[in-house]
Order: sequence, then structure tokens, then C-alpha cells
Amino acid sequence: MTAPDRMRALLARPDFVAMPAVWDGLTARMTAAAGFQTAFLSGSCVAASRLGGPDLDLVTFAEMFDSFNMVHGAAPDLLVLADGDHGYGNPMNVQRTVRAYGRAGAAAILIEDKITPRALTAAGKPCLPREEARMKVRAAVEAAKESGILVLARTDCRPTAGIDEAVARIEMFVEEGADILFLDSPADDEEIRRAVAAAKGRPSFAVLSPGAPRATPDRKRAAELGFKIGTYPTGLLSPVAAGIKAGLAALNAGEAEASMALPPPELRTLLGYGDYDAQAKRFIPKG
Repeated sequence: MTAPDRMRALLARPDFVAMPAVWDGLTARMTAAAGFQTAFLSGSCVAASRLGGPDLDLVTFAEMFDSFNMVHGAAPDLLVLADGDHGYGNPMNVQRTVRAYGRAGAAAILIEDKITPRALTAAGKPCLPREEARMKVRAAVEAAKESGILVLARTDCRPTAGIDEAVARIEMFVEEGADILFLDSPADDEEIRRAVAAAKGRPSFAVLSPGAPRATPDRKRAAELGFKIGTYPTGLLSPVAAGIKAGLAALNAGEAEASMALPPPELRTLLGYGDYDAQAKRFIPKG
């Protein structure tokens, strides 16, 4: 069964799907080991890890795709929803992006309707005119037929164009054949309900990490409101950053490691040293 088929089967189950956000081989390996079946290759996490900077459209397609290959290589059974951002250009660029991720083994890809290049400010995300957004999703759905990869269509227009326009876009994306729908930055439960209804029974996706100016229900409430998938972009990233701070503070204090550090045997097991030795024995010359 292909990764997209496995993702479809997972989404057909009644349970809410919690999707950790990953960015490299270690986060992917640990996510799979913790029992999660799926993960989100998050643009914001890749920007933080590769650039040490914010998620402001600075990461390139090549960098994101390289990160996907790291994630997929470390945890090949993990179903990855790849952040395809705005597709890195016009509808023809979108098709190239979708095909590349589909051929590489991604289960799903996110494509959004914001304008690129973005305005030179961290505030707000102005979006394409509605019909241009339609064509991007149409291009993505067409390209997805090659591999079966699922298309998650996202609208970012709620803060700049209002909830009515955002709901209209979700309805339009459903008409175009998007598999999963995503309203970014809903203001409250009522807006969430409207977006879920506009998806017409197709899965709705949500960002559930706290801290941003949007409605952020907990997992139980998200499921009650009709969300099918929730991702947590800071769920791993923030603790990792806290751990690095703790490690640096310990070194500055003259200690060898922070009190929260994993014991060396546990770290070696996590990183697969034993697995390597077991596999390598097959290639040691006899005698």
C-alpha cells in the first residue's frame, strides 16, 4: 500500500489524528518510535533549524525537499505531510513541487494561497485573487494524480480578507478536488464550524500550537468542532530549544551536561548504535 493510500485509510478512521511537526532525521525517528503514524514536515520548523530564523518565506524548495529526504530516510514508514508552502511560484511551479514530493514518497502536500514574494514585513499574509488561488489548487490536484499524493489546500486570507472570503475559498478548493482543507487563523469556534462545514465532509486540518493570534482549541475540543487533523509546530521545536539553552547554561556553569540530559546509554540506543552493529556484522570478513 502506498503512503497516500495509507494516509487515506488513516483519515477514514473515526479517531482524531495528532500530527507532530518534524524537521530532520532525529525528530522523525523519535516521532515514529513514539508510536505516531504521521508527521508534518513544518516550514516553520525547517526555517528554525536550518536558518536559525523565522518562518517568513526564506526557506527554498531545495532546502525543504532536502529536509523531507532526511525525514523520510530516517523513518520511511512515517506518513509525511510535506509543507509545499505556495508551491514556489506559479501553477507550473506548483505542479513541479507536487510531483517531486509524490515521487519521493510523501503521503500529502500542503499548498496555500498567499502571495509570493511576500511583502517586506512579518505582519499579515496578503493572498492571491480568488481565481488565481483556484488555479494553483487545480494545478496541484492535477499533478497529484501521478502519485496519488493527497493535496491539502490552505487559505491564509482570513486576517486580510475576512471569514466570508476564506469560507468561499474552502468551498472552491473542495470543488477543485482538494483532499484536505485548512483555514488558517480562525478567530473563534463559530469560524471553525463554518470552515469545517464548507469542507463538505472532507478532513479539516488545524494548527494547534498555542501562542499565535488564532483560536487554538485543545485536542478534545478540536475533535468536537470537526477537525480531523491537528499539528503542533512548536510541540517539539520549543522543548528542543529549551534543552539547548539548558545545555549551554550547564556548560557555562562548568558542568558536563544539563540535569535533563539523556543518560549516555539511552542516547546511544536512541541513535541506533546497536542497530548499526547488528546490521554491520553481515559484512565483517570472516577470519
